[in-house]
Amino acid sequence: MTFHADDYQAARSRYDSMTYRRCGASGLDLPAISLGLWHNFGDDVPLDRQRAILRRAFDLGVTHFDLANNYGPPYGSAERNFGMIFAQDFRRYRDELILSTKAGYDMWPGPYGQGGGSRKYLLSSLDQSLARMGVDYVDIFYSHRFDDTTPLEETMGALDTAVRQGKALYAGISSYSATRTREAVEILGELGTPMLIHQPSYSMLNRWIEEGLLDVLGDEGVGCIAFSPLAQGMLTDKYLGGIPEGSRAAQGKSLSPDLLTDESLRHVRALNDLAQSRGQSLAQLALAWALRDERVTSVLIGASSVEQLENSLGALDGLDFSTDELNRIDEHAVEAGINLWKRSSTY
Repeated sequence: MTFHADDYQAARSRYDSMTYRRCGASGLDLPAISLGLWHNFGDDVPLDRQRAILRRAFDLGVTHFDLANNYGPPYGSAERNFGMIFAQDFRRYRDELILSTKAGYDMWPGPYGQGGGSRKYLLSSLDQSLARMGVDYVDIFYSHRFDDTTPLEETMGALDTAVRQGKALYAGISSYSATRTREAVEILGELGTPMLIHQPSYSMLNRWIEEGLLDVLGDEGVGCIAFSPLAQGMLTDKYLGGIPEGSRAAQGKSLSPDLLTDESLRHVRALNDLAQSRGQSLAQLALAWALRDERVTSVLIGASSVEQLENSLGALDGLDFSTDELNRIDEHAVEAGINLWKRSSTY
């Protein structure tokens, strides 16, 4: 099917049902649920399906699309595919969108493309990302991980430069420890570019940010956008009866089958029972729970279909919890060993 620029007109009702939250102490609002393009937007997924998900997301008030240089597969393809759809469908809505990208992991051959936090790598990567997406700037540019081999001053200096060059409006970090986050906030503050946001992994089965990071973000006025709030799919009904063919666990994509132990699934099934008693799906419960803390600005979801996207957004209809419900959740919201990004936040 051939698409033309005038095929898509955003729904007039797109802002009627979404909840927006202020990002830290900044002047920026983000949708409570944002769309991440980590999976399902590479060359392994038909472009028509990607386009349908993005269109429906925006029609339902999802104004924030989150990417990274190495999203795919292959690396770079998510940004390139998004760029093609953006050019045809969303360019006229650019000022209604928050676009973000990140750099920190290996991306291109040779010593300058292997990731980390060097000025050379970060700024070169940003230029490449802008070219792939076909935009003049991103709203948020992240240091994707902490790099203990590069001075933090250099990494934060590169983010400051990106903002001063007009290639990013805001600076962010991802998967930094509480200590390193506070240091990064101080460095950026001295440079005159406030840190907008931190993007950590966070879910009912991965609660590490409650051990200090959320306090730092609250103290410093930095927003928080949680990725993998569904624990790479564990907090959905997908694995309640085993490992289905074609799932992340079956393919070994960011969720090892070894993590789906009888003990872990016992907790997940108990959470599913609680979700049903609230009239929610397990995924909706998990998203609503991650948003219960006002310091969490937004949660990032993935979507492999329009139906999955719509189900996730249904979480916004049930954000309130009783004390009893929260206590019951705490009994089963336990560490499951799924934090693949733990190394970055241990420094």
